[in-house]
Amino acid sequence: MPPSIQVGPYTVIALADGAGPFFSSRSEAFPGATAEQWAAADRLDPGALDADGRWRLQFRAFAIRSDQGVTLVDAGIGPADSPAAWAPVPGALPASLAAAGIEPSDVDTVVLTHLHTDHVGWAVVGGEQRRPFFPNAAYLLQQAELDAIDEVNPQLRSTLIDPLRETDQLRLLDGDTPLRNGERAFATPGHTPGHQSVLVTSGSELVAVTGDLLVHAIQLLHPELAYAHEMDVEQARASRERVLGSRAADTLHLATPHLTEPFITS
Repeated sequence: MPPSIQVGPYTVIALADGAGPFFSSRSEAFPGATAEQWAAADRLDPGALDADGRWRLQFRAFAIRSDQGVTLVDAGIGPADSPAAWAPVPGALPASLAAAGIEPSDVDTVVLTHLHTDHVGWAVVGGEQRRPFFPNAAYLLQQAELDAIDEVNPQLRSTLIDPLRETDQLRLLDGDTPLRNGERAFATPGHTPGHQSVLVTSGSELVAVTGDLLVHAIQLLHPELAYAHEMDVEQARASRERVLGSRAADTLHLATPHLTEPFITS
């Protein structure tokens, strides 16, 4: 069984899709970070530094399972023909779903946090005959992300958006949106214009499935640090600080796609 946490009636399950080095050095990714900040981050997450001194990322999706259904947050790096060529394809998400006892047909909602290739790889598959991998799911994307697709990732218009529209499975959101009782999507723009995250709430416990709101432990320690691949640095910082500084719950769990450990409790 993949790693998971239980929050009231919700089981949040970390679904591994792969692991591998980033395509540029971490000093290029975080040009404002100091040696002291890197040392502290390495103590917090030593697995993010490989033997050659490269930034090593995990690639994950998350399932939220309850008696209301199954929500998948993000769709990983994808199969061998995925456009995420810089990542360790093919991904293992189908096997991770199977290990969690989830069939693709069980998923009724797929939340795409944003349109980067390592987060949408299994959403639509099939090469020339492209089809949604989750046949019974509504795919949720922020309207602001679709509006910016030519800036974010223009190739996904034909390979992702058009197939989802053909099967009437694409649903566009406008900001914070309830998904079902205890689950909601909320806007966390900056990394991309329409980046969104997902909150799961039960009593005084809250899980934030973060997408790329943060990508390295150094941003947990220093959320003000800019990441070179954020499209709007100031907006991304504000989104990150808002979530990490939240006092809305007694216990805040972070579910992160790229840190070594999938769950962090604040």
